[in-house]
Parts: sequence; C-alpha cells; structure tokens
Amino acid sequence: MSAPDTLDALVPARAVFHPVVDLGTGAVVAVEAHAAPAGESDRTGGPVRPDPASGDVRRAVEAARAAAELGTPLPLQIGLRAETLASGGDLLAGLHRGLGETGRRPQEIILCVGGGFAPARRPAVAAALAALRRAGYLVGLSGLGSAHTPLDLLVDGASYLLKLDPGLARTAAADPRRAALVASLVELAHRLETHVLAPGMTTPDQVLHLREAGVRLVQGPALAPPDWRPGMPVSIPVTGGHEPPARPGAGLGPRVSEFTLPAVTLPLTATAGEVLTVLNAETGATSVVLVDERQRPSFTVDRTRFLLRLSGAYGHALHARRPAARLADPPRPVPRTVPAIAALRAAGAEDERVYDDLVVVDEVGRCLGIVRVADLIRAMSR
Repeated sequence: MSAPDTLDALVPARAVFHPVVDLGTGAVVAVEAHAAPAGESDRTGGPVRPDPASGDVRRAVEAARAAAELGTPLPLQIGLRAETLASGGDLLAGLHRGLGETGRRPQEIILCVGGGFAPARRPAVAAALAALRRAGYLVGLSGLGSAHTPLDLLVDGASYLLKLDPGLARTAAADPRRAALVASLVELAHRLETHVLAPGMTTPDQVLHLREAGVRLVQGPALAPPDWRPGMPVSIPVTGGHEPPARPGAGLGPRVSEFTLPAVTLPLTATAGEVLTVLNAETGATSVVLVDERQRPSFTVDRTRFLLRLSGAYGHALHARRPAARLADPPRPVPRTVPAIAALRAAGAEDERVYDDLVVVDEVGRCLGIVRVADLIRAMSR
C-alpha cells in the first residue's frame, strides 16, 4: 500500500490538517485539525438538523480522534464557536470527556474560540473560558480584527493565542490601512503577553510582511499543501537574512510568554523508546517535557544528549524499555510573567545546560510550553 493510501486509511476523508509554523525556527509547533459536518438522519430516513452546539462539540472531538489516528505528538489546535461555550457546562463536560478519550492531556490542546460574542452571552462565554483554563486547556480567540470580539475579553480571557482574521492577514501586505490595523493588533497582543497566529497565508510576500509586523506563528497554502499531514515538510519563505524590526518596549522589556512555544509532552512514566519515537517523528522538537498527573513538569529530555546516549554502544538495548526519566534532567521552570532578560540570566547560571529549553509554567505550576534560549538571545541582542 502506498503512503497516500495508508494515510487515507487512517484519516477520515473529512479530516483536514494545517501546520502551525514558527517562523523563528522553521519548525511545525502545532497541528490544527478540522472535521467537516456529517449528515444525520431521523428514524424515517429523512435528514434532520442537528443542534449546532452539539455538532460543534462532536466535530471538535472527531478532529482530535483523527489526529490521534496519525499519532502526532504535537500540540493540537481545535476550533469552537462562542455560542457553544455559552450553551452550558454539560456540553463542556462532554467536550472534556471526548478529548480525554483520545489520549490528549488538556495542556496539549489549544481551543480557539470564534464567532460573535453577543453582549447577552458574554457572562456565559467568560465563565466557560475560565473553566477551560482551570482544566488546563490553552485558550485562544480567532477572527481577531473582523469578528465581533470585545477587546476587554482579550484580558478577561487570558488568551494563550490570538488568531487574526485570514482575510485581514492576507490583505495587510497590499493595503496600508489594513497593515496598520494588523500592526496595532500585534502590538496589543504582545503587550498582553499573548501569541499571534496569522492563518490563510497564500503567498510568500504575505508571510514575510506578517513576519516583519512581529507575527511569529503562521498557517496557509504558502507553507503547506491542502493534503498536508503531520510529519510532511513545510516551506518557509526566505527573508534574505533581514531580521524583523525590534518592537519598542519599556521597563524590563518583553515577558518570557512572548517567546513561549507549545511543548511536546509525555507522561512521567514514558519509556526512552516512546521518547525516541516522538523525537524521530518530530524533527523540529528540541526537547520533550515529562509531566505528572497534574500536568506539572517533572523532567525535561534534551534532544541532543538523549540521542547521543541512545546511539552509543548498546544504548538502545540498555535504555529503550526503561523509564525516560533516567536519561532526563530536572526541568528549568520559569513563570510566564518573568521578563525575558531575567529568564536569559537564569539560563546562563547553569554552564552545562545553558542552551537547554526553559519550561514555562502557569500560576499553579502546570506546563504551558517551552522557551528556546537561542530565541531569547536573538531578541535581547537587538
């Protein structure tokens, strides 16, 4: 069976995947999954109109199941409607249960909420966003710049990710007024210590323009074909060596949260063989974070040192079936609110691990992602 046939057998035809590409490293740091609506029938065989909120949850869970069939360890991005969040706790409980059945932990899933945020639904949506964050999910808001999104919801929601409207992101390169709007939204997101994602990029010029505006995470046909699947390569437009302009700052400068990337995580009980499988599948991953049952980092596995240990004489035979923690190091946690310069100084305090990834944690110590020290060095040297 050929590779395309194998993929088709694993993934339902209605499942679509898009890579989230980090322009700083050229690596795929997350995978967005979509599941198209499925037709339903009543007992007489006639079509019925499903409840939109229930259908939204069903598609989210099916998207996660399709990603699980591919076995990708990368964080998963899934879309939800604001109206679904406002429908009550029973639906959210079903969503949490369904996503958990796919083997995903909450901190490995970015739930991007889109649609109109009607004033009457605002309290219910805000409460649902808070509940998702307490459960450990990374929460994002989509359609920024086009959909009706109250700006103070960006603060109340404590969003991990702000996703620009695709049409606005695409046209910013050719329209000065739209470019000004995008630049202001990116600056706002940076001040709120939130990531910005520009979807729908169709040309290299669009990607480069957004990069110059300070956007680091991008998606679209300019980077990957429509039939892309996790593990396939992506195309990164070349900038000719020019760095994006430095963003004006004040005080202690940007926070470490601006440089946070989704972490590749495995449970504390993972074997060295399981870590090796993940690193072989995701060549852009520089580390794997081993987390406990509360999603707190217990160890970090540095890619280079780990592969060196396993490539030595009898390395695979000695370690593959034994706990990966034996070849790991204590994590280097940093709170998401720490200034980047302080995190860089902390990294330099350990001579033997100066370039190891830092693990960003929330207020209760749960893993939010990683920061690559090289990114901090580049940013602080401008």
